[in-house]
Formats: sequence, C-alpha cells, structure tokens
Amino acid sequence: MSTMTTRPRRWTLTGALTWVGTGGFLLGLFGAVLAVLLTSFAAKWTGTWLPESLTADWYRLAWEDYSVGDLLLVTLQVALAVVVLSLVIAVPTAYVLSRLNFPGKRLLLLLFLLPQVIPPMTYGIPLATVMYKYHLAETLLGVVLVNLVPSVPFAVLVLVPFIEQIDPRVEQAARVCGAGTFDVFRRVLVPLLVPGLLAAGVLVLVRTVGMFELTFLVAGPDSQTLVVALFYAAASPGLQSTQQIDAMAVIYMLTTLVMLLVALRFVDPTLGVRRAAGSRD
Repeated sequence: MSTMTTRPRRWTLTGALTWVGTGGFLLGLFGAVLAVLLTSFAAKWTGTWLPESLTADWYRLAWEDYSVGDLLLVTLQVALAVVVLSLVIAVPTAYVLSRLNFPGKRLLLLLFLLPQVIPPMTYGIPLATVMYKYHLAETLLGVVLVNLVPSVPFAVLVLVPFIEQIDPRVEQAARVCGAGTFDVFRRVLVPLLVPGLLAAGVLVLVRTVGMFELTFLVAGPDSQTLVVALFYAAASPGLQSTQQIDAMAVIYMLTTLVMLLVALRFVDPTLGVRRAAGSRD
C-alpha cells in the first residue's frame, strides 16, 4: 500500500511579490481608515502616536452642522428610487436579451457595458448640460435620472444570466395551461427571478450610494447625497474642523459598509452565472 507524500511548499518570487503587494495594500487601506477613525474621536492630538483624549462630540457637531440626518434621507430616497426604476426597466430588457436573437444584439450588450468601464465624467458632463438645459438639475428628479444611466445597464447585465438559467419550457407550460402574458410574468417568472432581483437591487443600491461624479454634477443644496456633501465639506478648509469632517466620513463609510454586508450576507451576484454555466454543461 503506497503512501502519498506531500511536497513542501516552495516560495517563488511571484508568490512573494503577490503577498507583499497584497499586504502593503491592506496595511495602507486599514491604516488610512484607522487614522480617520481616530481623528474623528480625537479631542486633542498633537505630535503623538495616539490621541491624548477622546470624545464623541465631533459626531454630534457634524450631525447638527451638516444636517447629516437630512443627507442620509436624501441619499436613501435617491438610492431606492434608482433601484426601483432600474429593476422596472431592466427586467423586460434583460428578458428580451435572454430569450430573443436579433441583429445588433451583441452591439446592444456592448453599449450596456460601456457605462461600467468608462469614467463617469466622460458622459456625465454632457448629461449634466442637458439636465441644466431642461431645468432638471439641482432637483431630486435630476439626481435620480443621471444615476439611472449607469444603473439600468448594470442591472440588465446582472439579470441576464439569471433569466437564461430559467427553462423556457416552464413558461410554455404555463401558457398551455391558459396563463396570459401578465400571469406568466407574475406567477412564473418573478418568483423564479427573486435571487436575481435581490442581487441587482442590492448592488445597484450600493453603487448609487457611492456614486459621486454624476450626483455631484447635478445635485443642488436640497438634493445632495452624503458623499457629495462630504466632498464639499472637505473642499472648504478652515470653515469646519477636521474632526467633524472625519466624523462625517466615518458615518459615510459605516453606511456603505452596512450595505455591503447586507449584499454579501443575502446576495450572491455570481449565482446566476454559475447556474447558467451549469445548465450549459
């Protein structure tokens, strides 16, 4: 009876560089976050490794001076509106792309991919010009509309694999049993598409909360999201203390982190891709 021997793990230059690069990146990232977190609680910090005393008053002052509660409300309103509208538009679009073959389909998919890979400023400035021309800028509606430009194609790309893994024979069987188009959509397609809707919805929500460029170009005093207000606070030196700005940044990081944890806990964005690949195999 032969016994298998395991070879000792050998370190290579590529592996060492990978670990060093990854470790350096994580160290820098967590170091920056820790510095902001400590500053937001520092009552006094002068030339020492750690603050001499800590206080939570900066969070109270930031909440009052910057109206963080109102900013969070606007951010939530914009994000939820973008999610709902994106799904309403993306579901039938993704269904057509999944079920039909037509000339120009690959070109259309490429057009959906473009907003995800090119910098938002390249199409954000012309888009903002149109918004100002039609008096939609500096309104909540304008902020929602500009965020739909990258969000709808993104939701379509997420939903396509989920729809492709649904067997068309299920829909055909429902039609044979007398179900109309709306009944097939409501009773067959939507229940089977719930994982995809959750994935697209949560990911669009996180993207919208973190979207700075497009929102910055069209947001007004009453339609600023938290990330835009944070930029204005950081770009106005001397008006407010650094600790207040850092406290505001921590609130923004926590908001985004909570949404990411929800996404990772309840949604697996690769589920549809894996199912589609499994069905093809």
